[in-house]
Amino acid sequence: MPNAENWQGDVLRDLKGGAQPPAQGQAGPQQQPAAGPAGQAPAPGAAPQGPGQAPRPAAGPGGHAPAQAPAYGYPQQGPGPGAAAPAPAGGRGGLPPQAQPYPQAQQPQPPQPRGAYAPAAGQGQRARTPDSKPAVDRQLSGAGRKPRHGEPFTARALRAVRRTVSSSAAREVAEATRAAELLQQPVTTGRQIAVTSIRGGAGKSTVAALLGTTYAHYRQDPVLFVEADPALGSLPIRLGAESLRWTTGDVADIVEPQMSLLDITGYLVQLRDNAWLLPGSQGQIGAMLDTPSYERAMVALRRYFGVTVVDCETLPAEVARVALSASQARVLATPATLDGVSSTYAVLQWMQGLPPHMLASTCVVITEQAPHCGVDLADAVRTLEAAGPSVHVLPYDRHLADGGHIRTELLAHSTRQTAARLAADVFQLSQKRH
Repeated sequence: MPNAENWQGDVLRDLKGGAQPPAQGQAGPQQQPAAGPAGQAPAPGAAPQGPGQAPRPAAGPGGHAPAQAPAYGYPQQGPGPGAAAPAPAGGRGGLPPQAQPYPQAQQPQPPQPRGAYAPAAGQGQRARTPDSKPAVDRQLSGAGRKPRHGEPFTARALRAVRRTVSSSAAREVAEATRAAELLQQPVTTGRQIAVTSIRGGAGKSTVAALLGTTYAHYRQDPVLFVEADPALGSLPIRLGAESLRWTTGDVADIVEPQMSLLDITGYLVQLRDNAWLLPGSQGQIGAMLDTPSYERAMVALRRYFGVTVVDCETLPAEVARVALSASQARVLATPATLDGVSSTYAVLQWMQGLPPHMLASTCVVITEQAPHCGVDLADAVRTLEAAGPSVHVLPYDRHLADGGHIRTELLAHSTRQTAARLAADVFQLSQKRH
């Protein structure tokens, strides 16, 4: 008679050994123990049935066979006393994924950003990454003509003949050598040179490009161009920049003291001769640059570059006044016209009421926009020099008058000489203690 009191243990042993019972005449891995006399359960450790006897299914209470237990689960009732601990089915004792008693722990998910360029708390706009845009619209890139030489062929040929038959070549070499010596003087801290004007069209971006290009040619330390005129400034075009991305306002919130020069240059536009450009805008109308952003950018970038040339707004804009007061040297560009010279003279008289070092470190550049200007240049130079600053005249150059990228190899000989003298004079002013 089967043991009706320990049917749970029989079911568990069947589950442990497999769902299929062993064949007739073969001993299974675990056989059902034989019932003792008078239907009593065998004592623990009793010998199982002999070979050749098939295990009999245990009967439930009342002589009925119990319901079949599920293949991958536990019986509804716990095992009786002395029964083995329940073991899961399967060769290695593991449960399939759908029968795991405890769900897998979920990995914590990072918080989702609030927007496409949403900055983190306390970082301002540092998380925003602007898209790169061309400096000149692609529809207008083919509108420019082929660049011309700054002076006609006859003038270049005549100068070559004069150098052959006269001693002017030696004087030119000596003058170029003196300018190079002044331009290559070492600096202990970065020099900032601000270029501005009284009105638009005076040639301040052209003067800034010539100054920075001359410094980059003669000096070994890196040179930086900063455009502090976001109102559609032309400095990137004059320097031949192809695309613009980060602006002065963007970099003001990014640069940190622990950054290296390699980190900084990743936000700048690389030019030739170890020079870099930080544009003021991406050619968009309405771009603004406030005074705090300009101050943060200049203070952070000053220690990375030997010379920084700043193309400012026209006076009396606030950023232009701040740039003039914070720079070591200042350049006022004025067109070679009567109203341009008279307006510059009025500004110089106003600067006489400022601290003396402001006027003592200022240089005026008169730019000729046409072959024959409407003002006596010699008289204009004497009038402006009487107010205190040094004055230079940038002669008419066809290559500069055409606009576009300034190529030094196409500049007129007189333009290159003037640019070298002007750069040396301004650099000396920035080195003096006024």
